[in-house]
Amino acid sequence: MDLSELKRLREEKLLEHKRKKRAYYLKSKMNKKQKDIKKVNSIDYQIELFGGDFTQKLKDIAQKQKKHIDSREILIKQKIEEYRSKKQKYYKEHKKTRLEYDKEYRDKKKEKLKEYRREYYKKNKEKILLQQKQNRLNKKLEN
Repeated sequence: MDLSELKRLREEKLLEHKRKKRAYYLKSKMNKKQKDIKKVNSIDYQIELFGGDFTQKLKDIAQKQKKHIDSREILIKQKIEEYRSKKQKYYKEHKKTRLEYDKEYRDKKKEKLKEYRREYYKKNKEKILLQQKQNRLNKKLEN
């Protein structure tokens, strides 16, 4: 046997070993996945909905929800009151800034409106003047 032939055999055996190792790990991985998968029992909706106990189940759920809310009623009311007082306090503290902002906002809107009207009048000056003239003539004719 040649040195090159020994190297080739060694390479082939190494590749074969890697292939077997990979197949083993893939197989064990698949087995693990299959163990993790749980069988899903099919639900017979006909029995669930029309079996007679469906309405009772709904009533039980509603009663449990009502009990839960009733047990937390005082806490819920306290939270609502706390929120209201917190909100009221915030509005009182920031009243000046809010009023200033509102005033600035109104002034900006007023300026924008004035500018828009100027531009509109410039664009449609002839139409507006013609319409005003027509209106004056109509009034004279009526009198």
